[in-house]
Amino acid sequence: MKSILFCCLANSARSQMAEGLARRMFGAGVRVQSAGSRPSQLNPLAVTAMSEIGIDISGQRAKSVETIDSGGVDTVVTLCAEAVCPVFLGNVRRLHWSIADPADGEPSLTQEQRLERFRVARDQIHQRLAVLNALRDLPEGPAAAEFHASVRVKDLADSARFYAWLLGGQPREWTHRFATFIRSDLHLNFVLLVSDGKELHHDTLYHLGIAVPNKSAVIAAYHLARAAGWHVEKPPRTTWLGTPLHELWLKDPDGNLVEVYARLTEEEHAQRPSDAQPIFLT
Repeated sequence: MKSILFCCLANSARSQMAEGLARRMFGAGVRVQSAGSRPSQLNPLAVTAMSEIGIDISGQRAKSVETIDSGGVDTVVTLCAEAVCPVFLGNVRRLHWSIADPADGEPSLTQEQRLERFRVARDQIHQRLAVLNALRDLPEGPAAAEFHASVRVKDLADSARFYAWLLGGQPREWTHRFATFIRSDLHLNFVLLVSDGKELHHDTLYHLGIAVPNKSAVIAAYHLARAAGWHVEKPPRTTWLGTPLHELWLKDPDGNLVEVYARLTEEEHAQRPSDAQPIFLT
């Protein structure tokens, strides 16, 4: 993303605040513009709401989308919650963020109530921009072939019935403590685990995970994670306890444990040590 355009109808509030937020967030490396299909004038309450977070947009002006050079834009974000949004021609990436028009309030609202609507819109735009910014220059990650998730349930039978209905098939296997659903067409491995007060942790059953093709891919995922700056909870290892796997444990920014795993080949199964202790791969 080298040039982004924010559009709404009047180019008076939402797109103007988005422009100011993006300029501060993206810096000089991204060209930031805003425009509207029926431009009016910059709303003073937008200026006030932005000044509260240290951004001065008082020098910005409303402009028509027709004045924007389509050849100089690679990403367009429309912010209208109305039925009709501006149309911008060109071969660009298009995102739509439905943000209610803060200027479209009841006449009976006080000035403070009107300003609060602008604050809400500002903060909603800011959070969406933060995600967009986080996805810029995304480093290379592992090539996942399957997604695994597990949830704790109070009644295994009731939950097995519900998820069999939801996922369109019966679990592949179940015991008194868990039921496993496999959907190869969705690349899904989903486990229900009874919440019975017994210890549950990442060595007994992982909560999130992705499958990769083989041991080499697990090791490669480790190096990719290190290069990207992600937290490595446990480096790659081969384990024969429970389900025999090559595995790598990561921790996401909120502390959730994620396993990158590959199932063992028959030849690798045959190499199981007599004590069945894990073998670290790096």
